[in-house]
Amino acid sequence: MSQTVERVWAELERLSDPEIPVLSLREMGILRDVRETADGVEVVITPTYSGCPAMAQIEDDVRQTLQSLGVPARVVTRLAPAWTTDWMSETAHEKLRAYGIAPPQGRCAEAAVAAPAAERVLRFVRGAGQGAPGVACPRCGSLHTVETSHFGSTACKALYKCLDCQEPFDHFKPY
Repeated sequence: MSQTVERVWAELERLSDPEIPVLSLREMGILRDVRETADGVEVVITPTYSGCPAMAQIEDDVRQTLQSLGVPARVVTRLAPAWTTDWMSETAHEKLRAYGIAPPQGRCAEAAVAAPAAERVLRFVRGAGQGAPGVACPRCGSLHTVETSHFGSTACKALYKCLDCQEPFDHFKPY
């Protein structure tokens, strides 16, 4: 890895997610690659979902960082492969929990985690009322939680309530 690429990675590592400021773009898995090109540097970013409103801010932050380094660069938004919560680091999971957001459970490819909408509705109708099994309250650790809305503070999170401590919290949905 060249010194320029190392320097760019080091500076970009400092950029936080605009919606979850305790996480870096790299910890989120949004910052995918930095590579040298004939014209400078190419930085590849991938949105958490195709309509993510934070992507314009993320791209601006990356561009501004590169400009401050005096590195000619191009920022590329890559949609394939699609972002997955599997790309989030373990550090990101711990930081989410400490920030009051339940991190995604398991890997997105697991059937129990990626329950279809019809299955969630059936659980609610049958009286279970609970979201994905194992969503622990980030405040008290209780598994006695219920999904109150499939959309939380952002579209990539669901709103839950802990039935023990009575606190609402976001759960980062697995994708």
